[in-house]
Amino acid sequence: MPLEGEYLGMSVAIPDLDQPNQEFYSHCGQGIMHLQSCVKCALLRYPTTTACPWCAEAAYVWIPVSGKGTLYSYGEVHHAIQPVFQQFSPYLILLVELDEQRDIPNRYDGLRINGNLADATGELATPELAATVGIGSRLRIVFKPIGDGMAIPLWTVDTEAEQEVPWRYPDN
Repeated sequence: MPLEGEYLGMSVAIPDLDQPNQEFYSHCGQGIMHLQSCVKCALLRYPTTTACPWCAEAAYVWIPVSGKGTLYSYGEVHHAIQPVFQQFSPYLILLVELDEQRDIPNRYDGLRINGNLADATGELATPELAATVGIGSRLRIVFKPIGDGMAIPLWTVDTEAEQEVPWRYPDN
């Protein structure tokens, strides 16, 4: 049975054939970030895949991770293609490097997860909040429920972490 939900008024459906993503979003629905861990080399991976990108082993187990990391890169969207996102413009699409597995298996091969910036309640960030975040910001996962037992992971500022002045792309 497909997992179905709704996010910002848009339908979300994960079909039965996509079992790894159903499992991923179900874990998110429980409020804890889980990632696939290869049973052969023990490296974590994201997004979900059918085989380890490092050793090609198909078998994996789900393990919980901290859901904390550092903003590695970002894109700032000023023209939202989906009408529902226009009210949040400009908004950020983030690439966050998790604390787990940084620079593993090689330098610059850290474990990175994408997502939008949100406030602590899981609502998409206001432009004012988005303007305070940049490369180097410390972030943590927050989950936005979107259906029965399913949630979308978003990123919010980690208020418990020491924050350095973030680097931001210059305005034109």
